[in-house]
Amino acid sequence: MANDMNTQDDQALADEWAAALEETGDAGQADIDALLAADSGVPGSSRLPMEEFGSVPRNNDPVSLEGPNLDVILDIPVSISMEVGSTDINIRNLLQLNQGSVIELDRLAGEPLDVLVNGTLIAHGEVVVVNEKFGIRLTDVISPSERIKKLR
Repeated sequence: MANDMNTQDDQALADEWAAALEETGDAGQADIDALLAADSGVPGSSRLPMEEFGSVPRNNDPVSLEGPNLDVILDIPVSISMEVGSTDINIRNLLQLNQGSVIELDRLAGEPLDVLVNGTLIAHGEVVVVNEKFGIRLTDVISPSERIKKLR
């Protein structure tokens, strides 16, 4: 039963690789089979099934930032940005903009700003001044499970 599960997992992994390699057009099924054979042919290296970040580990321990499954990514830099608002503008009007032009945004005055990490909304906040520099006070943080759902 468990062997059938591993075979199905291997086939699903091979199918994903095949689809990805077809997009690039650089390799065929023979290359995928060779990679899988090389991976399983190394003594002492058994592949473990991948767990998604944020999912509950199989041992039912709660997920925490101290766990070994997140240590690998904790030092990766990400871009954080704040979005005051947005609007659509046609190129004719864009070319007519100059110093002093005003662009109307889709947000009301006083409405919270969006806090984006690598383009993904993670929180809402309000502008504050800290040591003569702008900052943002988070007023509403989106739960980790909701953030993970947005990534899919």
